[in-house]
Amino acid sequence: MRLSIPVSGFVAAIVGFGGTLALVIAAAQAVGANQAQTASAVTALCLAMALETAVLSWRFRMPIVTAWSTPGAALIAASTGFSVNEAVGAFLLTALLLIATGLFKPLTRLIARIPASIASAMLAGIVVGLVTRAFSAIPTDPVLILGLIAVFFLVRLWNPAMSVLAILVGGSLLAFFTGRVGVLPTPELSTLTLITPAFSWQAAIGISLPLYLVTMASQNLSGVAVLRAAGYEPPAGPAIAATGLMSLLTAPFGALTTCLAAISAAICTGADVHPDPAERWKTGLFYALSYLVFAIFGASLVALFAVLPTSFIALVAGLALLASLANALTIAMREEGHRTAAITAFAVTASGLVLGGIGAAFWGLLAGLVVHGLETWKTSRNI
Repeated sequence: MRLSIPVSGFVAAIVGFGGTLALVIAAAQAVGANQAQTASAVTALCLAMALETAVLSWRFRMPIVTAWSTPGAALIAASTGFSVNEAVGAFLLTALLLIATGLFKPLTRLIARIPASIASAMLAGIVVGLVTRAFSAIPTDPVLILGLIAVFFLVRLWNPAMSVLAILVGGSLLAFFTGRVGVLPTPELSTLTLITPAFSWQAAIGISLPLYLVTMASQNLSGVAVLRAAGYEPPAGPAIAATGLMSLLTAPFGALTTCLAAISAAICTGADVHPDPAERWKTGLFYALSYLVFAIFGASLVALFAVLPTSFIALVAGLALLASLANALTIAMREEGHRTAAITAFAVTASGLVLGGIGAAFWGLLAGLVVHGLETWKTSRNI
């Protein structure tokens, strides 16, 4: 076996985990999760991804790797007014929607019919606040934050995938050696904490529906596209249903939705992994092994994040979403005829509007679709 196979699997896992762990922790904190519940969520997510990736890659003999929903984590991190119990209830509903989507192809086609410009504009509206928060953290610790921003953009010139990981590791070490970190936590093995779900229509519309839509549009469909671009014919339905089933099982432990990976999948599917595409599925096994290790030590990692400066956590979470924001805005503005609808969706989502207990992501998507519908009607009538 080529050394490039395990190396690619390990690198993909490290980039995916280290690059967005801060965002998952921020999402848990936004719904009021305590440290034990946050650690449980990270552990359950890692276990889910390890099992999903190992089974799907082995069963279909292609590198089908999964990830937590990064845009979903951004959505939750930007939300307000929901408890951790309501979030768990919303995760369960989202998981059921994903299972249904995987089992019934018409649902997949229905989601695919939502204009990419509007879905991307909603995603951009979700993440823009987190990205700007990274730069607004500069006054709290200008030496640390400005230095890390410079490192991020310098590393990005040569290796964009490693830029977030570089500031995560480098910033943690710098914070420690300069006395910005409190007492380091005692290493401990992870445990799972059961969280009783609570169901409300506000959480169903404000979290479940947007979480489902951004996961499908920004992750699952993209993950399928990455595999197809590499020459595979992925079983989209069974794969999405599998992630929905695992999300259903892990949601009671605080885990948000898992989904097909896109960036991590790109690392595992290229020709540099192995010249024979039939051999690349083995990267999934090493990817899964990496996440099993992360699951074992998830509690210690969350405890470590808890003693790091909050401005540093905001910086890592924001910069991790910079590329996602750029890509979402590019897609949103690509089609001239959709720009008004897209910018409406973006503006409403970014406003943080809350009506009837329902968050801005839903209202942004709805506003964009209404404007798009009106413009389509006008064009069809030649007005």
